[in-house]
Amino acid sequence: MTKYIVHGGKPLFGEVEISGAKNAAVAIIPAAILVDGVCRIENIPQISDVTAILKILEQLGASIRSINRHTVEIDSRHIHTTRTSYELSRKLRASYYLIGALLGRFGRAEVAMPGGCNFGGVRPIDQHVKGFSALGAGVTTEGGYINAIVESGRLTGANIYLDVVSVGATMNIMMAAVLADGTTTIENAAKEPHIVDLANFLISCGAQIEGHGSSTIRIKGVSSLRGTEYAIMADRIEAGTFLVAAGITGGELLLKNCPFTELESVIAKLESMGLAIEQRPEGVLARYQGVLRGADVKTRPYPGFPTDMQAQIMALMCLAEGSSMVEESIFENRFMHVLELVRMGADIKISGHTAMVRGVSRLTGAPVMASDLRASASLVLAGLAARGTPHVQRIYHLDRGYERIENKLNAVGA
Repeated sequence: MTKYIVHGGKPLFGEVEISGAKNAAVAIIPAAILVDGVCRIENIPQISDVTAILKILEQLGASIRSINRHTVEIDSRHIHTTRTSYELSRKLRASYYLIGALLGRFGRAEVAMPGGCNFGGVRPIDQHVKGFSALGAGVTTEGGYINAIVESGRLTGANIYLDVVSVGATMNIMMAAVLADGTTTIENAAKEPHIVDLANFLISCGAQIEGHGSSTIRIKGVSSLRGTEYAIMADRIEAGTFLVAAGITGGELLLKNCPFTELESVIAKLESMGLAIEQRPEGVLARYQGVLRGADVKTRPYPGFPTDMQAQIMALMCLAEGSSMVEESIFENRFMHVLELVRMGADIKISGHTAMVRGVSRLTGAPVMASDLRASASLVLAGLAARGTPHVQRIYHLDRGYERIENKLNAVGA
């Protein structure tokens, strides 16, 4: 089993280049299926989820040409099947974006049930199905596949109200609707920055989309989309993780290519805990100031505190003075990292969707096991601050969303 051996207790100092956003890349790459031409996509992160989604496109018949480590050209004009590989699709959650893209372009899609992180609860796609059905598709599940088909061959615009704010459903319905007949309105839409990034990519291809970044998105269907050149936004969750790394190790990091506005809720909370964070022309500087204070966090849809930063900030709370509280309101259960932090000496108690964290003077090295992507980051952060040598197992989760994080950390003193 692959693992990280972390030699903790060393402050981190230096510069870190933030990679392209995982959550944008795994939607924008499938969206290239909708395009009648060549898409040159830049700032792609080198992570396993991206590798998997590119392999799926190749299996469908798309031509993938690597220009350099972070740039690919995708030509989807010769896709010959709408049925994805079961083995590839079930490895990542983002495979469900293939449904919206294939359905929008070809009027049918057969995509294996998505996999990805296990949070100990369900992550339903009922809002995706509601949207596809409103657009005129019939959706069934059989043999581990989600099958969607439009008998007429082309979707029709509709007014869609999402019962819950869903990032995935918002993006999936947007992709399905850009080539539909008529106008589609998505109400109670999610507002996350990677939704805006996907919309901007589609607009650069000729899509007509308004309201992205607000709770109401309008898409006027067009007959076709053209090729484009587009650079994916920087990853705000990777950036937030490195902001925490500066604080938890008592160091100072300058983050280059760091989104600032998109991180306002995270930055505000970290500043309240005692970090100094400053936007400069060369990047965002995060500095430890000698003391960490407890804080309360409740995860919310954007622009609230992101659920994808919950595990990381909890690691920081473990070493903060006083008590902290974390309430997880997005996913049914995303506290699987807590028992592992406790193995390292943390004082955390869970009650339902709430974790109470009492700060301790130190964490110690222990063998711990990651359960999902962000839990992995939390355990590595805790290990960086711990006395001793923690062993973090199942680090393949980290490869799904962080580009060579061990190299980036080692370069700044880990």
